[in-house]
Amino acid sequence: MAGKKITKYDLVEAVYQNTKCEKRVVQDVVESLLIQLKESLKDGNTIELRGFGTFEPRLRKGRVKARNPKTGEQLSVAPHYVAAFRSGQELKKSLWNLPLQGEDAETSS
Repeated sequence: MAGKKITKYDLVEAVYQNTKCEKRVVQDVVESLLIQLKESLKDGNTIELRGFGTFEPRLRKGRVKARNPKTGEQLSVAPHYVAAFRSGQELKKSLWNLPLQGEDAETSS
């Protein structure tokens, strides 16, 4: 399914329309939320948003033989953390019955 790309601006606009709070206040709240999420992950914390999902830092193994797909250059990658997301039950259920469109519908049949 190829949906529209939603940006931070789009989210701010949607919350502004739904709440009728001042747009500047909505922008500050959204920005503050994103900063807090990032800082919590940097501190090694797991963030659970009931009904939506869980963000957590996850350790990726290092690799001695890796390749830059753009240049083909051989390199090694040290172990590092990445942000991982697991969707919550309510989010999974809300997406389960989305209609299939285009190529997705053809490959699923």
